[in-house]
Amino acid sequence: MKFLDEAKIYLKSGDGGPGCVSFHREKFVEFGGPDGGNGGRGGDIIFEAIQDNNTLIDFRYKQHFRAQNGLHGMGRNRSGAGGEDLIIRVPVGTQILDEFKDEVLADLVEAGQRIVFLKGGDGGFGNAHYKTSTNQAPRKKTPGWPGQELPIWLRLKLIADIGLLGLPNAGKSTFLTAVSNARPKVADYPFTTLHPNLGVVRSYDKEFVVADIPGLIEGAHEGVGLGTRFLGHVERSAALLHLVDCTQDKPEEAYFTIRHELEAYGEGLADKAEIIALTKADALGMDLAEDQLKRFEDKTGMKAFLISSLSREGVEELLRSLFNHVYGSNGEEEPDNTAFIPLEDDDYANAHDTLEADLG
Repeated sequence: MKFLDEAKIYLKSGDGGPGCVSFHREKFVEFGGPDGGNGGRGGDIIFEAIQDNNTLIDFRYKQHFRAQNGLHGMGRNRSGAGGEDLIIRVPVGTQILDEFKDEVLADLVEAGQRIVFLKGGDGGFGNAHYKTSTNQAPRKKTPGWPGQELPIWLRLKLIADIGLLGLPNAGKSTFLTAVSNARPKVADYPFTTLHPNLGVVRSYDKEFVVADIPGLIEGAHEGVGLGTRFLGHVERSAALLHLVDCTQDKPEEAYFTIRHELEAYGEGLADKAEIIALTKADALGMDLAEDQLKRFEDKTGMKAFLISSLSREGVEELLRSLFNHVYGSNGEEEPDNTAFIPLEDDDYANAHDTLEADLG
């Protein structure tokens, strides 16, 4: 399924049906009085958040949505039927913005959440509505009130427990492949990942969701490399996992580059809990990798994990830390180490084989 996180659509709720002018007629009743019914109410535009979808691609092929109009009133005091509501289903995490993207009109963050976004127009009155003691044969009716019409933008911000950050080719997709059933594209060149991916990590009989976004580059907070759109996908995360390639000469510079982009972007990203991991330890060998880790910690003043997604070195300890960041806020005790099984051995073996095949 292709990924799309922004789409412009056009909405119109239903118009109300017109009222009716009618007079009652039957045998021996020459002047039966007015009996024109009212028009039906137009249908509403309703948004509903659904769980089993994480893309707005459907809105690329259909941009115009219109609810049903109400029917006209009829004689014998029959009111017109109301128009059917139009329910538009969007992924959880979808924001509704105005035409100029200046204001967030609604934010759907829970599965099953519904909002009536545009109300349908009321139906018009028939002539029976206007009958009075002094006007017993009115010929007045009103048309239905028009529905509301509005162009809007839909913007999807993925809801994940952990957001993966790093420069291009830092090993984010490789890590996601190793710890979950997600299978993003993995290759030995920058910008392999072109759109966000979600993976579900299972540990301690519980699950949490990890979002892998494309690699960020300098100037991402200003939209360079679509950075602003990608950073939006980790805004809702409980914590950020910052991956740094330890095979480069100065990994601390890569770390400070991403930190600068987070602070410049705002939206509270720089204040989120952060876990740092140096990746690709197997490529250097553990002795050299540990030297890089020590230098990194000295230069940044931050503690970091040293991992290899291919050999699983350090992965379990890192997942343990992620688990505590996701569930620790619930007041739960740290799980017993013997119960820690992020994936079955067969799953790890399959993930390892897949990574080696992807990397050639």
